[in-house]
Amino acid sequence: MEVILLERVAKLGQMGEVVRVKDGYARNYLLARGKALRATEANKGRFAEQRAQLEATNLERRKDAEAVGAKLDGQSFAMIRQAGDSGTLYGSVSARDLAEILTAGGFTTSKGQIVLNTPIKTLGLHQVTVVLHPEVSAKVTINVARSAEEAERQARGENVLERETDNLDDLGLEIGAALAEAGPMAEM
Repeated sequence: MEVILLERVAKLGQMGEVVRVKDGYARNYLLARGKALRATEANKGRFAEQRAQLEATNLERRKDAEAVGAKLDGQSFAMIRQAGDSGTLYGSVSARDLAEILTAGGFTTSKGQIVLNTPIKTLGLHQVTVVLHPEVSAKVTINVARSAEEAERQARGENVLERETDNLDDLGLEIGAALAEAGPMAEM
């Protein structure tokens, strides 16, 4: 099916281009979300009449998105989640969770604006892209930790998953000292 793009669509084309796409993609995504019109003669004429207005609206949205993107880019957000000793989360952090934490941080976003190829399933610092406009995106850091203190340590660059390793010689001496303090009954 041929469609006229009403806005820039990544990996497809710019506003005003007539592109050929699969019927399902056109019906279920482009037409349903108002990103395109069917490429009929009537729609081509209607688009030509409205092109200046659409470009002005797009420019205004882009300026707003750039202003928000300048504030959002480089921000860090902490998420507290339960995890095992190996650093694997018991659940996962999805795009919906990220949209909620960004909204709580003062930035109005939806889960559709979060680019997350796979859910976050481990503790640590994760870079996430937020698409504010087809031409504007920002990168944020998501700090997934088990507690607020752990999040602060991760933000400073510490590895919270390192276990303290005891020297076996020291451990043997500690056990021997404990047995000596317990007296002769402990040896039986």
